[in-house]
Amino acid sequence: MREALTAAASRRVARPAPLRQAVYDALTELIINGSLKPGQHLVEAELAEHLGVSRQPVREALQRLQTAGWVDLRPAQGAFVHSPTEEEAAQLLGVRSVLETYSAQLAAQNARPEDIERLGELQQEGVDALAEGDVERLVAANTALHAFVTSVAANDVLAELLAQVGQKVRWYYTPIAKPRGKEAWNEHTQLIKAIAKGDADRAGEVMRKHTERTTDFYRKQIASGSNQD
Repeated sequence: MREALTAAASRRVARPAPLRQAVYDALTELIINGSLKPGQHLVEAELAEHLGVSRQPVREALQRLQTAGWVDLRPAQGAFVHSPTEEEAAQLLGVRSVLETYSAQLAAQNARPEDIERLGELQQEGVDALAEGDVERLVAANTALHAFVTSVAANDVLAELLAQVGQKVRWYYTPIAKPRGKEAWNEHTQLIKAIAKGDADRAGEVMRKHTERTTDFYRKQIASGSNQD
């Protein structure tokens, strides 16, 4: 595990933040971005050294991470990054598909010219990241584009629900961002066109198919046991 942490950018936690929360957030991000991979053994001392904290807040964070489904604590073995099952992914991504479809429909009804312009900028950011093979930037661009569609939808309850599933969606998406990339960003182009035309039905349909294809792609990856670095 030490090698993986060495390769990852240092995430020394900011002391002004509550230490427990800062450690929890830092470990969650290391899992999401793939620095700590599914099934990987987590050693408290190494994590504490990497984060520049004592072992106690790391131990507390691992307990919380287990409750949240990020980590498995195994008796007499220790902590391991959780490996999502196909069923877990299907359930979470299925809920995400329903929410994102409604989000796209509302966005098409509410979008202003400046919103369409911003969506175009986010789309270009993703296309550029894909061309450069920059996974971190690609995932960030994808997250930003979907989040902006949600903001244009202007529904606070919908935004809250999507935020609840957002981190794990990003976790699932990271290993498939490059192989799914070209098709996904072409679908984003279709989505933006539908939103720009104010066609709520078309926008919802494009988003539904887009999220379902991402779900199918991820489930196939789980079934094959492959990982994308």
